[in-house]
Amino acid sequence: MQIALMSLGDMMDDPVTGRRFDASERYAMTLDAGEIADRVGIQGYYIGEHHGINYTFSSPAVVLSALAQRTKRLRLGTAVALAANLDTFRMAEDYATVDVISGGRLELVTGRGNFFEKTFDLFGQSSAESAERFAEAMELACKLWPGEPVHWTGKFRAPISGQRLEPTPIQRERPPFWIGGGSSPDTAKLAGRLGVSLMLPSAFGRPDKFIPIADIYREAFDKAGHKHEARVGACWHGWVDKDDATARAKYEPRYQGYHAFNLAVIKSVNPNPPAYVSAPFDYELLSTKGPAIVGGANKFADRLIYLSQLVGADVNLIKMDMGGVGREEYLEMVERLGSDVIPQVNAVAATQPALAANG
Repeated sequence: MQIALMSLGDMMDDPVTGRRFDASERYAMTLDAGEIADRVGIQGYYIGEHHGINYTFSSPAVVLSALAQRTKRLRLGTAVALAANLDTFRMAEDYATVDVISGGRLELVTGRGNFFEKTFDLFGQSSAESAERFAEAMELACKLWPGEPVHWTGKFRAPISGQRLEPTPIQRERPPFWIGGGSSPDTAKLAGRLGVSLMLPSAFGRPDKFIPIADIYREAFDKAGHKHEARVGACWHGWVDKDDATARAKYEPRYQGYHAFNLAVIKSVNPNPPAYVSAPFDYELLSTKGPAIVGGANKFADRLIYLSQLVGADVNLIKMDMGGVGREEYLEMVERLGSDVIPQVNAVAATQPALAANG
């Protein structure tokens, strides 16, 4: 079971201190966290993409390239790249560049972003076309990635007449691609058909609701006859501290603040958001039956293992920097995740074949 960090770059006041980061501090904190993660055995760092709202990460490829220069083995991913909005050829160029700079450490997770309707307006697109745009983009990206000349005609961009992707990716034999999705069975089927990995948006709502989507993906993957193994990822919110009581006390105001922030953002970009992303804040529910992992190292490891096995996740992305969390607190949690949690997860994996197989 692999454990990675996830950061979206939300910009909000710390509800405890009232302090707010500026963008330069937010980026510096992220790069510092990446260095620590690389040192303490965390497997990856995944960076989000948003446009025109209060998330400061709008160009994950640039952030990942900076992380590549400060790390040696960390997998470098997106959470997610907005393939339905971006030009596919340019997206492939940007992330092939990250792959080359990093020595072949890219993990490209893409998503439709379909409930961020105003992002489609911003780019002069229709959100009603998101599924079709996304499927076309991912099929083209898979064709481009090996670096051979491509002849292609589609609906949403100009034809390609023999051009090839530059730079040629290091991981060109099989694209290191993931499709992020869990609200639509069609998205899971697309991931399975294309033979790419599936990242569940399990940080939204009850994790058990995403089990059927993972099953649909694996069925489509098997039906397509791919020779390599299917992979499933999951996303969680987290706070790990010196003990359970301290973790719960510190996290609650930050998590409640982030929940309110997130609801406001979603309502600003979608007048009719899905019910599962607009439920009232319930700390007890979220931290026992929802996507939050809160506690000292022992409890954190136990719940992470449980949730990972529940949805069958090979890779688990943990977002710990939401809610205006300060630099020192965040870096301390990253250190603790690698030094205290991952060894416990590895120890359990050594005694549980199913968990070890995901590792």
